[in-house]
Amino acid sequence: MKLSKYVSLGEVVHSDTAKRRGIDNNPTAEHMDNLRIICTDVFDKVREHFGVPIYISSGYRGKELNAAIKGSASSDHCNGRALDLDQDYKGNGVSNREVFDYIKDNLDFDQLIYEMGNRKNPDWVHVGYRVGENRKQVLKAIRVDGKTKYLNYES
Repeated sequence: MKLSKYVSLGEVVHSDTAKRRGIDNNPTAEHMDNLRIICTDVFDKVREHFGVPIYISSGYRGKELNAAIKGSASSDHCNGRALDLDQDYKGNGVSNREVFDYIKDNLDFDQLIYEMGNRKNPDWVHVGYRVGENRKQVLKAIRVDGKTKYLNYES
């Protein structure tokens, strides 16, 4: 089932952890609507801008899966309103930093997070989207004493 021009439902619900543990990771109807919106309003625009496949490393996470991976209880992934994108090592000439900068400078979003990595490139890009509620919050995630800490992003 296609959620948008470039994204299938299978791509956004795929999880090796869910498979291993037998967790049902199918979204509710409301969450499906949210997934369609973020895929159309964010993902498809990124894909069209770069003209190469864009890889989703984490999409929808039902509450059971989110708990299994120790995700934040308030994660927008659980509502179908967030995607993690990871371009590195895909060999198509587009970096995570380029994806991050394009979204930051050109698209509407709720949260955009430069996840870990170094000054040149994040390990992955988290983007959240909420219809009518987008805060345009740009953050950088870092590890401090084994825990994730979020700071305001400074280029």
